[in-house]
Amino acid sequence: MRHLYAIFILFSVCTANAQMQKHSPKDQLRSLNWDVIGSVKFELTEKNELLPLFTESIRRFENREFDLTGYLIPIKSGQKQQTFLLATLPINQCYFCGQNGIPVMIMIEMATAVPYSEKPIHVQGILRLEEKDASYKPPITIKNAKLIN
Repeated sequence: MRHLYAIFILFSVCTANAQMQKHSPKDQLRSLNWDVIGSVKFELTEKNELLPLFTESIRRFENREFDLTGYLIPIKSGQKQQTFLLATLPINQCYFCGQNGIPVMIMIEMATAVPYSEKPIHVQGILRLEEKDASYKPPITIKNAKLIN
């Protein structure tokens, strides 16, 4: 239950208008790198912790350069964002509506802040994996990321 609450908080930025929309298949981003990110599964422990189960396909990229194109999902207000979520669906498509569920996403920590954009952005940085309770923080992060044009 705690992890559902954490997910709800992360996505409370959805607008009331977006709640009426369904996921548009044309907006869903797909790539081999997103498939690697999506290979991570989760296990709920007896202590009610949500632990990531990293596959070999993602472990081979750990601590290496990794690039990804996705939609910027801010976690703080502001026109410029330095730490944010990157998702396969845009923010205007509410994650609690429709039948597709919550999209694949990871945390991005930029080297320098970037302006918010509703269009997909392409970032590259070092992929880090954390085997901690994912109820509080995404277990996958791209650190020291740079915007790629």
